[in-house]
Amino acid sequence: MKELLLLISLCLFSTSAFCQQNPAATGEMKTYYLVFLKKGTNRSQDSTTAAAIQEGHMAHLNKMAASGKMDLAGPLMEDGDIRGICVYNTANLEEAKKLAEEDPAVKSGRLMVEIHPWYSMKGACLK
Repeated sequence: MKELLLLISLCLFSTSAFCQQNPAATGEMKTYYLVFLKKGTNRSQDSTTAAAIQEGHMAHLNKMAASGKMDLAGPLMEDGDIRGICVYNTANLEEAKKLAEEDPAVKSGRLMVEIHPWYSMKGACLK
């Protein structure tokens, strides 16, 4: 897991380096929160229920992005335990945890979260 976290951090850092000319990138550092969405312990829902949970999950992510509490999200392209990654832009770990646990997919047990503080340039972006 440490190797995966390091690889993801390096990938995110290296791509954000290309965005340093972004006017929003100030050179100031900030703590963000990497939220790993992992397979949960309750994945036995029928297809209709699973689709409804996914719809709620996507609505939650869209709401988080619209509110500015999440800067980046997406699924992994392999069928492993980690299903997706989000970068939360919250004041602290407690707020990130609270927001992640409000996700309908997490509430249902279909997903669970693992959260890591991550230090990056404020305003950095992916292109």
